[in-house]
Amino acid sequence: MSSSRTQPSSSYSVWQIQYMKLHFFTKIRSLLNSKASSRKRNLQEKSRTQQDSDKVAAIPEAVSKPPEDHENEEVVMQRTVKKLHFGSWEEKEKAAIEIEKLSKEDKKTRKLMAELGVLQVLVSMVASDVAGHQRAAVKALIQLSHGTYTNKALMVNAGICSKLPKNVEVLDQSTRHGFAELLLSLSSLTNIQLPVASSQILPFLMDTMNSDSTEMKTKEICLATINNLCLVLEYAGPLVSNKAVQTLLSLMLVKDLSEKALASLGQLVVTQMGKKAMEDSLTVPKSLIEILTWEDKPKCQEYSAYILMVLAHQSWSQREKMAKAGIVPVLLEVTLLGSPLVQKRAVKLLQWFKDERNVRMGPHSGPQTGRVTSGMGSPMSPRSGEEGKKMMKNLVKQSLYKNMEMITRRGNMDMEKECCRLKSLIISTSSKSLTY
Repeated sequence: MSSSRTQPSSSYSVWQIQYMKLHFFTKIRSLLNSKASSRKRNLQEKSRTQQDSDKVAAIPEAVSKPPEDHENEEVVMQRTVKKLHFGSWEEKEKAAIEIEKLSKEDKKTRKLMAELGVLQVLVSMVASDVAGHQRAAVKALIQLSHGTYTNKALMVNAGICSKLPKNVEVLDQSTRHGFAELLLSLSSLTNIQLPVASSQILPFLMDTMNSDSTEMKTKEICLATINNLCLVLEYAGPLVSNKAVQTLLSLMLVKDLSEKALASLGQLVVTQMGKKAMEDSLTVPKSLIEILTWEDKPKCQEYSAYILMVLAHQSWSQREKMAKAGIVPVLLEVTLLGSPLVQKRAVKLLQWFKDERNVRMGPHSGPQTGRVTSGMGSPMSPRSGEEGKKMMKNLVKQSLYKNMEMITRRGNMDMEKECCRLKSLIISTSSKSLTY
């Protein structure tokens, strides 16, 4: 009985494979024939326009050679797709490399590849343990994702997000960079929700950014991907649970990565989970206050001031931590030397910290300045008031000295340039006036 049951099932599987091959070749033949016929029509139209313009230099050669090239291209494409579907692993790798080259030509070729079922096979190759197979598949998928929303959606449906490598350290820099670039392309999808919570997307990105061996360019691409994910409110929970906030807080102190890391933190801080994760961090607010002193990074100062504003709003404990960390002198300096936007944010923060003994902050109303009656007297001692005035005067003097130094430095540079120009002019005119 068992043999009689297995025999029909085996014959059925052989018949199914043959049917798939027949269906595949029929489809590729029809697609290539339609492509060839459209090219022939274009060639005929070109030949007619050339005859009308009286340029009869070498029309037969121009008409006869391109079809051969196109036929060779179609044969290469047919052979490549066949190897990818039915070849050995070595043939699949070579086919993936060839598909990468063919996909660079135009958008139509990329769409044609997707219609021939190439994406599903390449996605399955991504899970291979062989580095060469994995690298070739990733590079081909990157090219196929360029400029085509449909191809990206097909990759996601084929399960690319669940086939990402779990151990980043075993990947070489090229493959690591390729995976990061592919995820950046997929993160731009708006109508399709990525399986962020249940896939390997966030673990791969976090491990790649936290690895000391990862190149700076790859980390920048990962940060751009995180920034795209932060724009979707539903991804905030998985991002926080995968410790994205801690990773971003550590990367924001690297000046080459700071701007993108702060931009993502600015998106997460407006969510309840993201704000809570930042409040619990030991580096906050000290590291954010440090970034406010980066005069050569005005964009980073603006992001840092914005995050501090959100953290300080309706939170007496956070304001107390900021005051102890020395935020007030830094804010005073920023109001004098910062960009217009960071100056506005620094002034707003200073209003919240102004005269702390007179401020009464309700739990739900934000900062409110309490009224001081004459009968109660001033809660601030004259000595502390004088110290505040002296500190303010010193900050104004320091800013004036810095501005004067910058002005004199620029003036000296201009004077040196002018002297050099005059010297060269005198030498050239004196040499022209000599008669010997």
